[in-house]
Amino acid sequence: MTKHNILTPGVFVNTVIFQLINEELSVLLTQREDEPYKERWALPGGPVPLDESTQIAASRIINNKTGIQIKQLGFLEQLYTFDSIKNDPGVPAVSVVYMGLGKSITPKATSHNRNAQFYPLDQIPTLAFDHNNMIEYAHQRLKSKLYYTNAIFALLPKMFTLSQLQTVYETVMEDKFDKRNFRKKILSFNLINATDEQHMEGAHRPARLYKFNKHELEYLTRSFE
Repeated sequence: MTKHNILTPGVFVNTVIFQLINEELSVLLTQREDEPYKERWALPGGPVPLDESTQIAASRIINNKTGIQIKQLGFLEQLYTFDSIKNDPGVPAVSVVYMGLGKSITPKATSHNRNAQFYPLDQIPTLAFDHNNMIEYAHQRLKSKLYYTNAIFALLPKMFTLSQLQTVYETVMEDKFDKRNFRKKILSFNLINATDEQHMEGAHRPARLYKFNKHELEYLTRSFE
């Protein structure tokens, strides 16, 4: 019989926080100040104490390392558990990853981290640990989620035009939609309502502003596809 060393795995939490900046989907990163991977960019994260849940730990770590509070996010969910993170080559570890969506979020330096900022997805450098894989997984999950939920509300302002809504869908999903079909489909879900407000878009006539019926996760009656 093969003898195995018994090691207690460490539990870490990491967060993938997306927001749109200049019509680009961007993710929140922090610059590590300690080894391993000193000065390498990484997702906000850290170990989970025995007396904290992973969500409480995520909230504390995000606030400590980026100056952002969980309540500023419009959406947060536990995404996946990765077992390939290498915090210490001698000790196995798992990382519970959360995905958050927000808008108009500005990170700031804290006593725990001097540098945190949003990076456009197409400009992300090689990150510490396996955080590039975590971001890719989160992006694919977000794309999938938009096909059957209203999660996109968390990336939009309170009121928006249908053109703005389509732009956000196209940006996140990396796809283009026919304008007429998109509007017909999105209105058929009864997730948004027209307001009495209008928005001037350049030299064009004012566009009607819409808003979501609910600012909480809601499932579509059928797929967006």
